[in-house]
Amino acid sequence: MGGMNDNRQDQFQTAYLGLGGNLGDPTAAMAAALRALDLHPDIRVAAVSSVYKTPPWGKIDQPDFLNAVAKVETTLSPHGLLDRCLEAERQLKRERKERWGPRIVDLDILWFAGREIREAGLEIPHPRMLERAFVLVPLAEIAPDLRLGNSTAKQWAAQADQQGIEKSPGEPDWWKRD
Repeated sequence: MGGMNDNRQDQFQTAYLGLGGNLGDPTAAMAAALRALDLHPDIRVAAVSSVYKTPPWGKIDQPDFLNAVAKVETTLSPHGLLDRCLEAERQLKRERKERWGPRIVDLDILWFAGREIREAGLEIPHPRMLERAFVLVPLAEIAPDLRLGNSTAKQWAAQADQQGIEKSPGEPDWWKRD
């Protein structure tokens, strides 16, 4: 079609996003990021996990993280969705100073419509997703039967080291509140 934006597809596809943060009020930052994505005409937030308090990973001399996973439906391409996620981070003043370091908010595309992408700046499925209980536990909560390789999200979560991961009390629609 002439003039169609290259970042847009014709139909909605499902993607899963990992959210996290450990500076300021991460729950408020994750909620603000989800609301910003949901306001975009080509993105709908379809489901959001509970929030989980998790120990830091990679660089451990920092505060605990809060993590969640969201299911979104989008007509954007994977790169278009990544652009919207990075824009949401920028709006919330995310600074990328060090790998695995402290941050107010972090959004990662974990899975996108069963596709495999290996490019600079974008790897789908997320390359370390299956090693991280802080991703697998909330993912299994909202998509237990999602196939990841030869197992489901629920099976991967059951095999993961869940030590130190605690489900935060709160309502299911925590992200919709200001």
